[in-house]
Amino acid sequence: MIARLRGEVLEALPNRLVVDVNGVGYLVHVPLSTYDKLNPLVGDAIDLRTHLHIRENAQTLYGFATDSERDMFLLLIDRVSGIGPAIAMAVLSGMPVEHFKTCVVNSEVAALSKIKGLGKKTAERIVLELKDKVGVAESWKAASESEVPSAGTDAEMALIGLGYKQVEARKAVKKILDEDASASVEEVLRGALRLLNS
Repeated sequence: MIARLRGEVLEALPNRLVVDVNGVGYLVHVPLSTYDKLNPLVGDAIDLRTHLHIRENAQTLYGFATDSERDMFLLLIDRVSGIGPAIAMAVLSGMPVEHFKTCVVNSEVAALSKIKGLGKKTAERIVLELKDKVGVAESWKAASESEVPSAGTDAEMALIGLGYKQVEARKAVKKILDEDASASVEEVLRGALRLLNS
């Protein structure tokens, strides 16, 4: 699995980049949010979080400027029935991650259905499945109510995005934070993954 790509931009279009990594050119599909954030120009050094999506007839590499964009992409394709990479990329291109989270927490179907390629039914399904199946919305709500999202909340969301149940994720995160309350998101995530996989 290709998780990260660091190299030089060979080609840059709003929805895709070609990145040269040690002489190999990788075609990476990116959402508009990533393109706008990085504003890549030919010759620029670039560092992308990536997800390699494998199907019977294709292997497609998706790239993101931030972990939160990649986490949201994975959450949509893994947790919401009927949503594939194309719709997940449309969601990321259509609104910032934080705004999307707020829409899910507040069940703002109308705002979500304004995203190009996302109808009312799909928007309703996103809200319903992210709220009911995974408990994601509760974590987002808790994070938005505290002034600064804690390392624990971010780590918990990342674990849920990786497919762990919310109860397991929360328990593992709590245990790590009880041992070291000042741990960073990365430290909490690493420790929680060790616990969950032991």
